[in-house]
Amino acid sequence: MQKSAQIAGFTEINAEATLSASTHGGRAKCLQRLIRLGLPVPQTVALSFGAVKGLAAGQGFDVSRLLATFGARSLLCVRPSSQDPDWGGPGAILNIGMNDRRHLELSQTHGEDAASILYLRFIQSYAVHVARLDADAFSFTDNDPTERLKQALTIYEDEADEPFPQEADVQLLEVLRSMARAWEGTTARLLRQARGAPPDAGLGLVVQEMALGVGPGESGSGVLRCVDQVTGQRRVSGRYLRQSFLRDALEANGEALYLLEDPRGPSLEGEQPEIFDRLTEMAEMCRARLREEMEIEFTLERGKLRVLDAVRVSRSPRAALQIAVALAEESIISREEAVLRVEPRALPELLHPQVDPKAKRDVILRGIAASPGGAIGKLVFSAQAAQAHAAQGEPCILVRRETTPEDIRGMHVANGILTERGGMTSHAAVIARGLGLPCIVGASDMRLSTSKKTLRTKDGRSFREGDTVTIDGSSGEMLLGEVEMLEPALDDSFQSLLSWADELRDIGIRANADTPADAQTARMFKAEGIGLCRTEHMFFEEGRMMVMREMIFADSTEDRRAALEQLLPMQREDFTQLFGIMVGQPVCIRLFDPPLHEFLPSDREGMRGLAEALGLPLSDVAHRVEALAEFNPMLGLRGVRLGVTVPEIYDMQARAIFEATVAVGRKGDHVVPEIMLPLVSARREVELLKTRIDGVAAAVRNETGASFDYRLGVMVETPRAALRAGDIAGHATFLSFGTNDLTQMTYGLSRDDAGKFMGAYVQQQVFPEDPFHTLDQEGVGELLMLGAERARAARPGVTLSVCGEHGGDPDTIAFCREAGFDYVSCSPFRVPVARLAAAHLAIRDRAGDAPGELR
Repeated sequence: MQKSAQIAGFTEINAEATLSASTHGGRAKCLQRLIRLGLPVPQTVALSFGAVKGLAAGQGFDVSRLLATFGARSLLCVRPSSQDPDWGGPGAILNIGMNDRRHLELSQTHGEDAASILYLRFIQSYAVHVARLDADAFSFTDNDPTERLKQALTIYEDEADEPFPQEADVQLLEVLRSMARAWEGTTARLLRQARGAPPDAGLGLVVQEMALGVGPGESGSGVLRCVDQVTGQRRVSGRYLRQSFLRDALEANGEALYLLEDPRGPSLEGEQPEIFDRLTEMAEMCRARLREEMEIEFTLERGKLRVLDAVRVSRSPRAALQIAVALAEESIISREEAVLRVEPRALPELLHPQVDPKAKRDVILRGIAASPGGAIGKLVFSAQAAQAHAAQGEPCILVRRETTPEDIRGMHVANGILTERGGMTSHAAVIARGLGLPCIVGASDMRLSTSKKTLRTKDGRSFREGDTVTIDGSSGEMLLGEVEMLEPALDDSFQSLLSWADELRDIGIRANADTPADAQTARMFKAEGIGLCRTEHMFFEEGRMMVMREMIFADSTEDRRAALEQLLPMQREDFTQLFGIMVGQPVCIRLFDPPLHEFLPSDREGMRGLAEALGLPLSDVAHRVEALAEFNPMLGLRGVRLGVTVPEIYDMQARAIFEATVAVGRKGDHVVPEIMLPLVSARREVELLKTRIDGVAAAVRNETGASFDYRLGVMVETPRAALRAGDIAGHATFLSFGTNDLTQMTYGLSRDDAGKFMGAYVQQQVFPEDPFHTLDQEGVGELLMLGAERARAARPGVTLSVCGEHGGDPDTIAFCREAGFDYVSCSPFRVPVARLAAAHLAIRDRAGDAPGELR
């Protein structure tokens, strides 16, 4: 075996060469592995990152010594070799060394048509990518390959003011310099940085002897893989182009395309079984030895097989998961590596139906992709219309200017949601993610008329209620008509991967769940309990809204209690179901949070209906609605402030929680409910309400004769609560940071309205990211750190968590782990993402970094 030799900045690739992806790029390293496996790779040399950088800077390069390693008659190709294939690089240049003399020689061995087309393709590629001539200039009037070649040589000389270069060393040097300079260009640098490459990423170049794949006998080129790129299932696929270059086949470029997986037509497997078997053996060998599903790029020349390259098979997220699990189950890779090979951000595509990426898309409008997945349905413009369609078994897409708690019932039955306003943490976005519904918010280019039940797009198209559309919550696009869908992929491989992730992660993952259905979803996705149950959503259920309104219109404490007595059994049943579903797991229940005006109608017609239901004059109803109206309700009478000023609401909820605890306990299931006070900003608020809740607990113990415990905690969502966390922790066993409202209050931004300008702010780098989408670790994160530090100083055993929508974000999970938080809580459909992201972080912490190169 020839020894490795470093000559003039290049290394001949053989089994003993010293190559690394960090010095010569991934392609060079992969070719060396193929050679070590004994695959028939053409002679190849690799230029290092340093050599390519020198070429771009205009330094000298001994190209004659490089050519001498191949021989004077060889045709060559040059391909890029970046450290990571995803970073891209300049396009390959083939057939370097073609000139008038080689054209004559190949005409005698391969036929004049074949030689002319090879020469012609090189001239066109060299002219456009090296000489930088206009591609449109190379248009031809003749179908004969030899005549086209003559025209191309004439056009090149006219455009470049010099003949086409005939010297192979000149051709190769100019190709190398052109590709090096293309990599260093501003546009290429920005493009690869967008793909995750560092600014100083290097490029290697691979120079390889051409394996033409043309000529008499069985000749052609193709690719072969042993796995389906969409499903990840094991099956042979690819293509083979048989090259004949016969004059009578010129109109089709002399190529016969065989799809390797198509059993209906001619195939390489049927006509050349030995070659097909050898290729599949090579692919299986690469899979076992390189520990990856590889795509083999090959040529046949007069029946002789050559392997030009092997690259990682491109794959969908569902295929990536299937492949990783299969490799781990066959002990080709470890379970830890299988977990790391699946990106957490790719999981949502597996959890929901998805718009088929191959389907034709007629985009109607675009907005913010607030909740992933795809859905088909008829447009409806009210919650009532959504319920009517659901009653008839018709899928629908609910369109609103913005959703409110009154829309909950319509949202529950809709297949997808679209709003004109809002951002990533708006009401519609949060509820949709909790329900697992695709959702688009902030579609500000549409013009919505709820009275006329029409939607008009920016380009003038108009749609009415009942028109069928498809929404893609993953891309933020609404599409015309029914578009083909892919079903969720929650199969055994999915469950296996996440079970391995659970064995590896070191932070708890809970779910935000407001209803028994949400809790069932959380349980299905193996959440470790409920970290946030927003009880106000229960009050918007049918039959409860009117009771809430009676309570709001009550003039005395006794009347309020009488109204709430009607809600007590309903709430008790809600909590009994939650405890039963989550048996053995903690359930954290946030007491009533929203301002009371959200339960009242805002229009004249709604107030008239309420007046009739309550038997009150319309003027009294209007007066009460006006009295409860607030200039800034998000900062008004809500949350713990209601608990202090209208304590009967929290008394009723606490009793319902404790009675449900007793009921479940009598069935043999031990429950320790967690009660969370929302919007706290002062220690005294906690003291007052803890005293009342303790009193309710004592009363229920006396009445039932049952013994039970509970934990009282605080939702930290005001900056003051974070700053005074030490004081508050003295009266709370846990602090859960609600980062939705904490972000809103820290920035002074409305999470419902920020979408109008957030794109411009991120684009102009005012904010690096939308802070409602990605946790602001510098500002909001500092409040979390201060709160955690002060709470633990005052109460070392206090439990700390994040329960805002940020809880499902991998970057936020990394922050919480570093800060020593006990768990994060997120929407049920984000639980798998959080479980996998937490495992990634734990594995990399233990390893010190990500796994190295494939062996």
